[in-house]
Amino acid sequence: MPPVPAAQPLVHRLRDLVDRVRRVTDSPWLTHLARAGLIAYGAMHLLIAFLALRMALGLRGADADQTGALLTVAAGPGGEFLLVAIGLGMLSLALWQAAEVLLWWHGLLDPEHRVHTAVVCAKCLAKGAVYGVLGLTALLFAAGFEYEADERLRDLTEETLLIPGGALLIGTVAAGVVAVGIYTFVRGCTGGFMRDIDLPTAPDRWEPAIEALGRIGYLAKGIAFGLVGVLLGRAATAADASTATGLDGAMTAIAGVDAGPWLLGGVAAGFAAFGVYALARARYPDRDPSS
Repeated sequence: MPPVPAAQPLVHRLRDLVDRVRRVTDSPWLTHLARAGLIAYGAMHLLIAFLALRMALGLRGADADQTGALLTVAAGPGGEFLLVAIGLGMLSLALWQAAEVLLWWHGLLDPEHRVHTAVVCAKCLAKGAVYGVLGLTALLFAAGFEYEADERLRDLTEETLLIPGGALLIGTVAAGVVAVGIYTFVRGCTGGFMRDIDLPTAPDRWEPAIEALGRIGYLAKGIAFGLVGVLLGRAATAADASTATGLDGAMTAIAGVDAGPWLLGGVAAGFAAFGVYALARARYPDRDPSS
């Protein structure tokens, strides 16, 4: 019992420190950099859509995934400069998004809200991690270190299958990827993504268009990521790394079925819609992760 009074001021001091740090992450300059990251994120999806459409038309080029989009940027005029700008913008976006944990963390101390707070904090950190990985990848590409995501995933899967319990580990990761795909698809169905838009500042006439683009984009991404998880799960059950693939491999699998080009064209349109939605989010950003 005696330690409780001493612990109380410590909690208050910790809250004050966290509040001061969060005020830094709320600064206008970081918000502007995060907006630049959202613009880069949207442009990346537009490039993925373009590469997927080329695949649907039977034309091959860079992989229709994030690394393929970055390689396309690298090959263009001012590629290194653009990659550095994309990388810094995405890292700022990662910090801006992950910093929401500083707003919610104290809920972990409340038994009644602990589970909800843990879910919200996990979503903040997961979004921040995705943006951060993309930012670091862009900076690595700017420095001349290039790789293709599909090949790297296949190599990692093959190496993991060689260790005891490797297949189980890959199966667990595959289940997680499928869960992300389902979550993304459901978010598209429910429209929960609109909480990432600062609706009071967005013109009312644009809200239906933003919501329609977001729905199409989230549904397409959910299908693509779910298929990535299924293909990775096949690699785990068959102990065959050749079936492990990323987003480009999922696009290739879609193209290989009956009416594949038409289906892939639809997925490409979905990624393009998500890209435009991300640009709208850059114009009216809100990082509220409570949904």
